[in-house]
Amino acid sequence: MSRFAEPVFIAAGLRTPFGRGGGALANYDAVSLSVPVVEEMAKLAEPDLTIWGTVIPNLGWSNIAREIWLDGKLNPNVPAFSVVLACSTSMTASFAAAGMLGGGLNLILVGGSEVMSRPSLALTAEASKRLTDLFAQDPAAALAALGALTPQDYVLPTKGWANRLTGRTMGDHMEETAKAWRISREAQDDWALKSHQRAVAGWNGGFFDDLVISLPELSRDANPRADTSAERLSGLKPAFDRESGMGSLTAGNSSPITDGAAGCWVSNEEGLKRLPDGTPYARIIDYEVSAVDLRTEGLLMAPSYAIPRLLARHHLGFADIALWEIHEAFAAQVLANVAAITDPNWVRDKAGVSEEMGNFDWDRVNPNGGSVAIGHPFGATGARDLSQAVKELWAMPVGSRGIVSICADGGQGTVALLERV
Repeated sequence: MSRFAEPVFIAAGLRTPFGRGGGALANYDAVSLSVPVVEEMAKLAEPDLTIWGTVIPNLGWSNIAREIWLDGKLNPNVPAFSVVLACSTSMTASFAAAGMLGGGLNLILVGGSEVMSRPSLALTAEASKRLTDLFAQDPAAALAALGALTPQDYVLPTKGWANRLTGRTMGDHMEETAKAWRISREAQDDWALKSHQRAVAGWNGGFFDDLVISLPELSRDANPRADTSAERLSGLKPAFDRESGMGSLTAGNSSPITDGAAGCWVSNEEGLKRLPDGTPYARIIDYEVSAVDLRTEGLLMAPSYAIPRLLARHHLGFADIALWEIHEAFAAQVLANVAAITDPNWVRDKAGVSEEMGNFDWDRVNPNGGSVAIGHPFGATGARDLSQAVKELWAMPVGSRGIVSICADGGQGTVALLERV
């Protein structure tokens, strides 16, 4: 049984190549990098609504979805609004779109973008208030005060994108989780190597050709490394826990700083008729949004709650899932979440599910690589994962099911159940 009264579909969209941080796409911002994607998708079909998101704040806009649409000089009568849910942003956009179909909304363009190379710098709330108050009273003194600002007056990305509550990055948190679940460095490096090998093979085999548009600066994902090896990965130093001698997360088994934009389609049966023939699509049967206590259960462990609940609701086991598209924030995060969902005690005590799920088949996970190799522009990852999963399912028999899973900062996660139709 579907969550929806009428069939809802996810159709593969387009994305930019994903660029390395500080690399070919670093001169874009989240708006300008999204415009080529939205323009190309609008050439295929004009949507009835656009939903877009980005994670890293920028005071230059308040509704990035509308800014992108208008910058693309597209039909101004098409409405647009924005969403944000950390790494699950553009997947959350797809869930929002699914619930809005009908009543004249038949085809919705969703997606997201991130230019992690150029985060905006901001003043602290205290410094901002001090200056705005001073500008109201004495503009000349306020201008002088601008020149006297110190580093303490700025919100600087000195710790990457640290969680506000804990002051620690996702990598810091994941190191704790990897230790708690006894995820070895060797297992992490092995999964990272598979991710690179599969992404490179996907590119060389033409899998990504109709999913990725070419930009003047870049025509292919920059992060996947054809020359990586187990030996090279094993030689990298810990990236987060550098002091204890026990750190296992490295630059090689973690998703890299990445710039990119991605979109996909959410549609009902009427909307599908407007897409070009041959566009891969799948029915979205159901989804789950979950959250955990990040202080005790791991910042990125929410999918381990969502996946069993979603499967149990549909009386499915692991063998019923032909494809797993799991976001690889870190190799350790994938390994830990699968370790959790295959632990009956965890599934029963934490997710509240008593059903047996069976054996998990790792060969069905991320057949064309994941975020460790491809990259992880926060706002774009959900749409990239969904489009990739839909195309992978498209090559499978009718009735094949897929799970798309994304962890998110703040102890949250989103999971979708798709079916080839």
